[in-house]
Amino acid sequence: MASSSLTLPNHSLPSLLPTQTPTHPFSHYLPILSNSSQSKFYGLKLSYSSSLSIPSSSVKGSIFAKVNKGTTPPPFTLKDQDGKNVSLSKFKGKPLVLYFYPADESPSCTKQACAFRDSYEKFKKAGAEVVGISGDDPSSHKAFAKKYRLPFTLLSDEGNKVRKEWGVPGDLFGTLPGRETYVFDKNGVVQLIYNNQFQPEKHVDETLKLLQSL
Repeated sequence: MASSSLTLPNHSLPSLLPTQTPTHPFSHYLPILSNSSQSKFYGLKLSYSSSLSIPSSSVKGSIFAKVNKGTTPPPFTLKDQDGKNVSLSKFKGKPLVLYFYPADESPSCTKQACAFRDSYEKFKKAGAEVVGISGDDPSSHKAFAKKYRLPFTLLSDEGNKVRKEWGVPGDLFGTLPGRETYVFDKNGVVQLIYNNQFQPEKHVDETLKLLQSL
């Protein structure tokens, strides 16, 4: 019986296998950004590092809010647009609408502030105070309030200390400060938490709906 033999080309096994660069599970959705790349998003200048760390757990699961509906949030004292100290306890005894926003003069934040301004009489009729908070300093708040004739208080949370203590979630993996509104009853208890980064005017609609039911 004649024997047969099989001769393989002179290649090592690894060279016969296709090579593939490992990809991150999010690589189809996230752009590659260099150290020097910068962009403006809703009036905010964002800087990115060359590496992006994704937590092993889901992004949604990594956010733990410290202030929830039915609770009383941690107290604070911050400076307003006139440089005066204002404490959260000052507003106890009447409903309060307190909204965190990313920055003065950004397009979306300006729309939101002007929407609160245009409905301010409705808030007054409901007996509620309106207060805005961002990381801008008092002088920035003063110029912002003057330019757009804002009739309510703006507080300066420099360093975002209160934002962090309250657990206000950020957007775009934490690169953009969150836009979140809290409605308090006259006893200082949270009755509504509304988060919507890209439809700033809806914060006014949702808060007015709740105030009418208090």
